[in-house]
Amino acid sequence: MVATDVDTLSAQEHGIQLRRAVIAATVGTAIEWYDFFLYSIVTGLVFAKLFFPKSDPLVGTLQAFAVYAVGFVARPIGAAIFGHYGDRIGRKAALIATLLLMGIATFLVALVPTYEQAGIWGAVILTVLRFIQGIGVGGEWGGSVLMSMEWARSSKSRGFIASWPQFGVPCGLFLANLAVLAFSRLSGDQFLRWGWRVPFLLSLLLVGVGLYIRLGILETPVFSRILATRKVESAPLREVLRRQPREIVLAMFARMSEQTPFYIFTAFVFTYGVETLKVPRDFLLLAVLAASILSFVSIPLCGHISDLIGRKKMYLLGAAATLVFGFIYFGLLGTGSRALIFLAIFLSLIPHDMQYGPQAALIAESFKGRVRYSGASLGYQLSSVIAGGPAPLVAAWLFSHYHSAYAIAGYIAACSVVTLIATSLMTDYTGKDIEGDFE
Repeated sequence: MVATDVDTLSAQEHGIQLRRAVIAATVGTAIEWYDFFLYSIVTGLVFAKLFFPKSDPLVGTLQAFAVYAVGFVARPIGAAIFGHYGDRIGRKAALIATLLLMGIATFLVALVPTYEQAGIWGAVILTVLRFIQGIGVGGEWGGSVLMSMEWARSSKSRGFIASWPQFGVPCGLFLANLAVLAFSRLSGDQFLRWGWRVPFLLSLLLVGVGLYIRLGILETPVFSRILATRKVESAPLREVLRRQPREIVLAMFARMSEQTPFYIFTAFVFTYGVETLKVPRDFLLLAVLAASILSFVSIPLCGHISDLIGRKKMYLLGAAATLVFGFIYFGLLGTGSRALIFLAIFLSLIPHDMQYGPQAALIAESFKGRVRYSGASLGYQLSSVIAGGPAPLVAAWLFSHYHSAYAIAGYIAACSVVTLIATSLMTDYTGKDIEGDFE
């Protein structure tokens, strides 16, 4: 093996770099998901009124969520683009580019003119920026996970270490809900007129923090050795599609029961809660805030448990819990009791976290090091097109057609069955020394 700079690091220096890589991946991911979730939250609360005011309320909501779904369609494109460069020039460079792309697009959302100011062009600009957001976040996940996991020396801790970039999701969700909650307290219609724009403007400050942190980290040992041994693939996307198509497809379907309910529980719930349950916007924001705080513990905990009992076992338990929980969730919401509604939302992310904690390692371990950024990113983000993106839109249509939230619970259950089948077919690398496969 050819020695590289990272190979000469002492155990103490390696530990320092591991911590820096994990912090850089987690903080950067939290900022990017703040940007993405901010759009999700405001879609349900504001966009239908400001950009589709001429439509029937239901149609306006469907139109707003259709624009929202565009970001998910763009995510596999971002995975392909940044997966290519992440496998060609390095994880670090790709991560810096995704952070800049996401941050600038989010900042510009704050400046988009409404229907009243620019007619339909406001919605067109909003759609373009959402597409750019999707490309950025599509390239982010793979790089963040690999930046953390590829610094891990022990095969017995990869699940825990790879779960920390996943930890950025509840952090971003918390920050986005907190920002909207703070400005939603403006009197009268000030929030609708201009208050919703301020959290988008603040994105630029967060991006500055993320860039400062990411510029100070080293490239991962795995990619450094790939460079040193001249094993860089010239066309990593083509190579992974040729050699590991099965792993890509299984990763895509394994995410169905994790991603579909997540965007129903964190985006559609605002429309459903305000318009159907008639509960205040701030109450829903506080409940989702509480759920995200609980995820601060449950995501890394489930990642750690997956190192002990096996990645697949932990993931299958989460998918089974999701299958049942959708019915419990909407049953509690349907009572109309504020306490039970809060409880349902507070607990809603636990089945998700049982899968999301071990998910990064489960997917990333499935691919060879030279094509890992491309393969893991593509498998992960393709699910966005069939699961996360359409989820609020499908939920809104199901409720309007069947007039029952249990139809949405059935949709979640069906997605869980798909996940159970796909995950059972995946290979579990928990605790195995796959250093050779890393390269």
